[in-house]
Amino acid sequence: MKDVYLFSGFLGSGKTSMLTDVIRQLKEKGLKPAVIMNELGKLPFDSQAVEKDVPLKEMLEGCICCTGAEKTEAQIQSLLLDSEFDVLIIETTGAAHPVEALDAVYSPLFAEKLTIKGIVTVADSKLWLNRDTLTPQVRSLFMEQIRHAHLLLANKMDLLSEEEQGKVVYELQGFNPGAFILQTTNGRVPLHLLESLEATAPVDKADVVKAPIASMQLGSRLVEFENCTFTQEQFEDWVRQLPDSVYRMKGFVPIEGVKNPILFQYAYGMVQWMPEFVKMPAKLVIIGENVGSVQVIGME
Repeated sequence: MKDVYLFSGFLGSGKTSMLTDVIRQLKEKGLKPAVIMNELGKLPFDSQAVEKDVPLKEMLEGCICCTGAEKTEAQIQSLLLDSEFDVLIIETTGAAHPVEALDAVYSPLFAEKLTIKGIVTVADSKLWLNRDTLTPQVRSLFMEQIRHAHLLLANKMDLLSEEEQGKVVYELQGFNPGAFILQTTNGRVPLHLLESLEATAPVDKADVVKAPIASMQLGSRLVEFENCTFTQEQFEDWVRQLPDSVYRMKGFVPIEGVKNPILFQYAYGMVQWMPEFVKMPAKLVIIGENVGSVQVIGME
């Protein structure tokens, strides 16, 4: 039997940071992980965080749940046939409902081969405190991801005061009393907490509050920067004037005077730049609501 974990969490919550750290811990214990990674956009930016020796299946454009259940089953079948692994981690897109994604794994095809340990949800603690600023549909999804977790990471605690930290934990415990709540930074979770999980029986579909991507107008937009560069200041000025409906951006941005496009990440007002030592294509994925109408820097 192979253990299966489903990593859930809203856009920019810290799932990929958790994934890379869990992979490290599994390897140190002598276990071989495999990953199915789902992304909302057309480019697999997050999958670049997974080392080459880890079997990886990528599913782009948010297809792991709902209509993508059959594709998920096919990917799992392929891993079971072609790869040697001990633990399977499925990282869903931030726009996926965890229960629907988990349901895709409950297949008679592998019932005797997989042990589903549970849903691990990474919650952005700062966003939890500011959840009333989200649109009703997006807030519903954010809350559902938290409500159905077996293990709940209250992440980004370093951004909060002690009073705010206490408020987050108290409210999360009240909202999902069945989950173990871990206060964390950078999505760090001890492996023994994951291994101690025992998932409940498949959740009754009637208990799922539907929050399909279509109803939220949540989508992604791929932008290619051709023959243009910016200063970091110019780019961040553009980011600051973006509408609140842009939740997440990630990609490689060409910056003046820098040889290779720089890895850029954005989530809820916070930006991160990381130098790239390999020349990556200058492309950016924008994730949010009605992103097609967003005015992009360098484009008329």
